[in-house]
Amino acid sequence: MGCRAYDRILCLKMNFGLVITEMKNNRSEQIISRSFIDYLVLAVKGFCMGASDVVPGVSGGTMAFILGIYEELIDAIKSFNLKSAKHLLTLKIRKFLEDISWQFLLALGVGILTAIFSLARVLSWLLQNRPVLIWSFFMGLILASVVTVSRRVDKWQAGTWICLLGGTMGSYFLVGLVPVATPEAPWFLFVCGVVAICAMILPGISGAFILVLLGKYQYVLEAVNNRDIFVLALVAAGACTGIVLFSRLLGWLLKEYHDLMVALLTGLMIGSLRKVWPWKETVESIVDIHGKVISLVQSNVLPGQWSGEITSALLLMAAGLFAVLLLDCMGKR
Repeated sequence: MGCRAYDRILCLKMNFGLVITEMKNNRSEQIISRSFIDYLVLAVKGFCMGASDVVPGVSGGTMAFILGIYEELIDAIKSFNLKSAKHLLTLKIRKFLEDISWQFLLALGVGILTAIFSLARVLSWLLQNRPVLIWSFFMGLILASVVTVSRRVDKWQAGTWICLLGGTMGSYFLVGLVPVATPEAPWFLFVCGVVAICAMILPGISGAFILVLLGKYQYVLEAVNNRDIFVLALVAAGACTGIVLFSRLLGWLLKEYHDLMVALLTGLMIGSLRKVWPWKETVESIVDIHGKVISLVQSNVLPGQWSGEITSALLLMAAGLFAVLLLDCMGKR
């Protein structure tokens, strides 16, 4: 009996070892399975996220959800932990790289930064001179993404509907807040980075719009255009701190309460439609020190008589809808 028991224990140990080895091999295969083209596609997806982050009212998290990389992004950010930080501080670069999903984050980061630095001026000009057209395109993106993301809820029941309603109301009232005047001190720029990045990875809440509410959107945008390294470094330091901490909470919530969280995130996107409605009327504005008129409070209105701009806006909205549905179809394949 003793020998049989020993044989059974030995057999279990061997099987357990095989399972662990297989898991490691699978993980290694997953890491190296992406080709150069795959990483190029990831960079393009990062470019789309970066372009969205520049526009107040559109979330890079929404774009990540649309492109099917949201949960992988959260997991990749979570790979930064105390162990990896220790390896980095002790200059054990190889072990540090083994602990984190650096290939995924590098490809995505290159795309995001490329979009931010290349499109900041273009999008700034479009927002000032062709706001109806650019808002129409992003509205099409968000409308379609509401449909595609809501499909990820396995079962709609009372709790998920409550989360959907709560997310919708919260986002709706948040995007209606009036920007405030705030200091330009280094500590506040750091806090802006922390808060903005947390909003940025939440679908439906724009990190750029949070900067608008904090009175620092134009300030940071000018820092990007003027290559003001000090200001950008402070905001980036806050962003790195916020995303590492907040991603852990978000990842845990998605794992433990998946349907409730997806419903909440869908509600955030629905509420954000208030901000991206193309046709607006300025209710209250101010003139800055450079003589530029800045809108503080805007109300959504229906378009006036039919014009070429309305036709273009509807076509761009349809293009945004089609783009998301096409991406969703390709992702399923």
